[in-house]
Amino acid sequence: MDWGTELWDQCDIIEKHTQSGLELVEKYVKFVKERTEIEQNYAKQLRNLSKKYNVKRSSKEEPECSRLSSYQSFLDILNEMNDYAGQRELIAENMMMSICIDLTKYLQELKQERKTYLMEAKKAQQSLESTYKQLESSKKRFEREWREAERAAQNAEKTDQDINATKADVEKAKQQAHMRAHVAEECKNDYAAQLQKFNKEQNQFYFQDMPLIFNKLQDLDERRVQKLGRGYILFSDTEKHVMPIISKCLEGITKAGTNVNEKNDSMVVVEQNKSGFERPGDVEFEDYSQGINRTSSESSLGAPKGPMDLLGRNRSKNFWLFSKRSKPTVTEDFTHLPPEQRRKRLQQKLEEICKELQKEVDQSEALEKMKDVYEKNPQMGDPASLASQISQTSQNIERLRGDVKKYETWLSEAGGRGETPHYRPHTFNNGAQETQSPDGAHSDESTPDSSQAIYAEFDDDFEDEEVAAPIGKCTAMYNFPGASEGTISMQEGEELAVIEEDKGDGWTRVRRSNGDEGYIPTSYVTISLNK
Repeated sequence: MDWGTELWDQCDIIEKHTQSGLELVEKYVKFVKERTEIEQNYAKQLRNLSKKYNVKRSSKEEPECSRLSSYQSFLDILNEMNDYAGQRELIAENMMMSICIDLTKYLQELKQERKTYLMEAKKAQQSLESTYKQLESSKKRFEREWREAERAAQNAEKTDQDINATKADVEKAKQQAHMRAHVAEECKNDYAAQLQKFNKEQNQFYFQDMPLIFNKLQDLDERRVQKLGRGYILFSDTEKHVMPIISKCLEGITKAGTNVNEKNDSMVVVEQNKSGFERPGDVEFEDYSQGINRTSSESSLGAPKGPMDLLGRNRSKNFWLFSKRSKPTVTEDFTHLPPEQRRKRLQQKLEEICKELQKEVDQSEALEKMKDVYEKNPQMGDPASLASQISQTSQNIERLRGDVKKYETWLSEAGGRGETPHYRPHTFNNGAQETQSPDGAHSDESTPDSSQAIYAEFDDDFEDEEVAAPIGKCTAMYNFPGASEGTISMQEGEELAVIEEDKGDGWTRVRRSNGDEGYIPTSYVTISLNK
């Protein structure tokens, strides 16, 4: 069914319907725009929320919590939420591009097309109205001239019958009647021609022109409805398109929850906070009733009386478990900490100093090379300009070497293994020629100056040790990168030989089948010792 046939007389209805259809498109575009604004605000709030609860790297609680699986899982959830927010932003962007912008452009085209069709209809109607006016004009003229002709004929007949009228009067009256009759006949013919023309145009207007325009408007409206329907589908498909990624974000949150390991967290808490102190022994009974019979040599004053005596140099510490402890004074050698924590802090400080020392050594090497280049190519620079930097770097190296020795001593006193990350030694000969002896060893033709000996080498922890027999085996429960000096990497499920048990510091020494040895966190493996 088409509008041109069924709605031939409903021009106003068709015009109103097509206008309301365009308004519906505008309303839908506005709806989608508001939806995109909601999505963008939602994404922004999610990002702000993730940022708010994401602990900064400088946070004081991070060093203590970063190894806890529950803490790491929470950070994973925050990261996933941030990614989820990104997908909500993508939904808003895609809706804006594929629906709002596209429909707005299409809507403007439809408006222009509809305006063109309505202008054609108005033009056809104006043409028909003009023809109808011409018809009415010719009809009225025909009516007027026919009446005039009738009056002229009656007047001629009357004059002819009048006995007083002259022959000239009669002849004149007849000529006048004849002329009027001729004019009336011409008006009649003109009226008939105008009527025929109008009927033809009216027939074309109602059976050709307007049905064609109405059918064009129908096609326009159907295309609008079809486009709007696709816009409705895109409203859903745009979100469906990112659902796999959103599902991955949600799966990541679920995985973060399953990665929480309460046993591992408990072991981490023990490892990070174990003091190394022994529990206090029983307090001995002192029988004061026998005091008068005892001599000073029999006195029990020299025997331990309780936990304070048993704890040696830590007697001053308050060991009541639930009493409020005062904050200890921080010392450079970390003696304010329990033994276990002291060893860890000393080892950490030693690693930091060694890294700083390595940077200074690298800088010294670069300065010496630059000085050598300046000496060989004076046009590139003055070697003397580097003297102050070289001197300052040498002083820094000596200071850091002293700090390394100092912390190594303290670590040794604390019962640590003293494993110091070694750095690359550098020797600069300042242009002296190196030669190679027949046995492959290097020898210098010139004697190096004292500046060549300012660099020391820290030996690796395992270089001079004999190969120890395994005392058991272990299986890795987690991946461990082994980035620190003295450690060894491992993969989840990997089996390693145990060379040395955990001495209370949370580290176990292991060996691979290829001979590589190193330390791994005890809490990362399950250990089975030989019986």
